[in-house]
Amino acid sequence: MSDPCIISVAITGSLPRKKDNPAVPISVSEQVESTHAAYEAGATLVHLHVRNDDESPSSAPERFQAVLDGIRRHAPGMITQVSTGGRSGAGRERGGMLHLRPDMASLASGSVNFPTRVYENSPELIDWLAEEMKAHGVKPEIEAFDLSMIFQAVALQQAGKIVGPLHIQFVMGIKNAMPVDREVFEFYVKTLKRLAPDATWTGAGIGREQLTLAKWSLELGGHCRTGLEDNVRLDKHTLAPSNAALVRQVADLCLEHGRRPATVAEARRLLRLPS
Repeated sequence: MSDPCIISVAITGSLPRKKDNPAVPISVSEQVESTHAAYEAGATLVHLHVRNDDESPSSAPERFQAVLDGIRRHAPGMITQVSTGGRSGAGRERGGMLHLRPDMASLASGSVNFPTRVYENSPELIDWLAEEMKAHGVKPEIEAFDLSMIFQAVALQQAGKIVGPLHIQFVMGIKNAMPVDREVFEFYVKTLKRLAPDATWTGAGIGREQLTLAKWSLELGGHCRTGLEDNVRLDKHTLAPSNAALVRQVADLCLEHGRRPATVAEARRLLRLPS
């Protein structure tokens, strides 16, 4: 039996606008509908940001609550993961929705350069976010933008600030951060397996590299992320008509690589989340 692959779908993000692709879901109803279609296409984990009516990023807990409620109704069992990223708020505002108890939340374990700014994650903020996640029973997904962040994630776990096996997402292809490089990617995976043998991991490629990271992840036994947050195109010449279309693209890749999309039950078991 082929190994299951968890397909994560990052439906919205903080940056893409309707002018970039009309399919980017902005309102609560659009986000719920887009997530439901992606779920039907094979995604079992949704990574969530919320937006204001003018499409600007938000960290308003009431908006997260509305999206989470809709997803729980229309995509039962789907793993919900909220973003605590820096584009949607400042300082502890970034964790203001963790009391809503999503299944997971993103946690960058260090700072990194982005195209026009520093994505700043101070040790104090990282510790606080980890503590909040632990207090509310939320599993962190460590966002690793470089090698040091893997070591820092292991240190957080060893200090008892993260409970249970780590889940790491390797992010490649952001300008000024880690470029897409196969040898580096393999070294990431090898390092994680050495430091945290029971960890799970996902590869996330930005823009045109989305499918590159998906292929590498499938080949090396990991999981895949797709979605309009990272990439608004199906290919160089075609805008993606939906998040579901991007999910189907990765689901087809799974089959080509002798894998298959995980079911909700399998995804929850792999990530050690309650069923």
